[in-house]
Amino acid sequence: MSTNLSKAIDTRQWTGMLRIMLTATLVLAAAMISVRPAAARGAPESFADLVEKLSPAVVNISTVQTIPARKGRRMPNMPEGMPFGDLWDQFRDRMDEDAEPRQAQSLGSGFIVDPMGIVVTNNHVVEEADEITVILADGDEYPAKLLGRDSLSDIAVLKIEPEDGAKFPFVTWGDSDKERIGDWVMAIGNPFGLSSTVTAGIVSARNRSINTNDVEFIQTDASINRGNSGGPLFNMDGDVIGVNTAIFSPSGGNVGIGFAIPSNDAERVMRELREHGKVRRGWLGVGIQPMTKEIADSLGIEQDEGAMVTRVEPDSPAANGGIKDGDIIIKWDGQDVENSNRLSLLVKRTDIGKPVDVIVIRNEERVTLKVTTGELPAELAQLGPQTDSDGDGLPDERADRQLVEGMELAPLNDGLRRQYEIDEGVEGVIVLRVARQSPAARVRIRPGTVIISVNQRDVTSASEVVDIIDEARDAGRDRILVLVNYRGNTVHIPLKLMDDDAVSGEE
Repeated sequence: MSTNLSKAIDTRQWTGMLRIMLTATLVLAAAMISVRPAAARGAPESFADLVEKLSPAVVNISTVQTIPARKGRRMPNMPEGMPFGDLWDQFRDRMDEDAEPRQAQSLGSGFIVDPMGIVVTNNHVVEEADEITVILADGDEYPAKLLGRDSLSDIAVLKIEPEDGAKFPFVTWGDSDKERIGDWVMAIGNPFGLSSTVTAGIVSARNRSINTNDVEFIQTDASINRGNSGGPLFNMDGDVIGVNTAIFSPSGGNVGIGFAIPSNDAERVMRELREHGKVRRGWLGVGIQPMTKEIADSLGIEQDEGAMVTRVEPDSPAANGGIKDGDIIIKWDGQDVENSNRLSLLVKRTDIGKPVDVIVIRNEERVTLKVTTGELPAELAQLGPQTDSDGDGLPDERADRQLVEGMELAPLNDGLRRQYEIDEGVEGVIVLRVARQSPAARVRIRPGTVIISVNQRDVTSASEVVDIIDEARDAGRDRILVLVNYRGNTVHIPLKLMDDDAVSGEE
């Protein structure tokens, strides 16, 4: 009996030990599972299912543009017996062809985002086009109406009309902010006119600034070539996460670096163009400069990222929200502000009238302010971020800075003379920024140009320029004569005045 009791005790002991060992094993396994890194999504076995589903909504954009006649004298004949006379005659005939108006055709890509025929493409695909035709993957052609375009973001929105109430195939927008570097992507477009061409690759970088202050591009190694512009970049869920726009190519062909407008930016621009016929952008009303380690050291703080406020415009959203000169803006609506360019982008993307929490460093303390975003005036929309212009890290003197005919004008000072290498004998008003597509930009007025006189009257302040322009408008004139100096060269330039809508900030 004692033997049986001993065996029972041994059995209970072994059972308890096994339970303890099993529990420890399960706990260890759970710990190992909890620290295992998230597995990256593997390469798809095939893109065929996605292509079959998505390609019907990708279209070819065909445009026709009238090229004005070339003005100038007819090329002369080569004297009889001169060497290379035949080549000269061919060159002359080709040049004389440009003496008559002619039509030029171009091709690009686009995609349908609404079954009722809303098409998205690049602005540069349809800019200055007289006729736009949308060609579907099955070859059907539709004349397109331009609903709106935006040169800053390079987005255009078209409308085609379905026949007999039919609905078009369409694709949906994805969330570009969720895409990670290394994620697989697929592009469909019409490179070199080869319709429905499919290429694939990965997101190779994010937040690339290449030629604009308004977009931070997605970079991809999916092959993008001429004619892909305006086409969609898809993720593996079949959502559009970018609009293919540009390539980096010393040779003109694909070298594995292409750029797409993030879908979150493109969708916002599309919505603005459809609802308002223009793109309204957020406005804060501050001059800013990037934070540096040297500035942080001089202030005795460790914050070397952010945007430092150099001035606050009167009666602006910033002024009404309590932002002050010298504040360092480090967060906008919950998002980090690494530098002044980042702040400019975040503000522009914010909905008009939206109250936003802004965190600033003031007197070495964090302060949270509530700012209601305003609408960026039309003249400012074409200009870059308003930063410290002379680079001395100090707020600029802005007593007489004004936006005039798409130009930001200011009185000359020693800092500006040094920055733009302006001779001491040159007096007048300096141009600090010029709006793209403005009359001033078209006649090649650029930052660093000094306006010496307007309508043969010397000027030393922006307000004097405004007064002379007002007098010209009152007299019914649509142009003024400006005497300018740029890099030591002085010349008179007739400058067309902007129309009243542009002056008032309306489009």
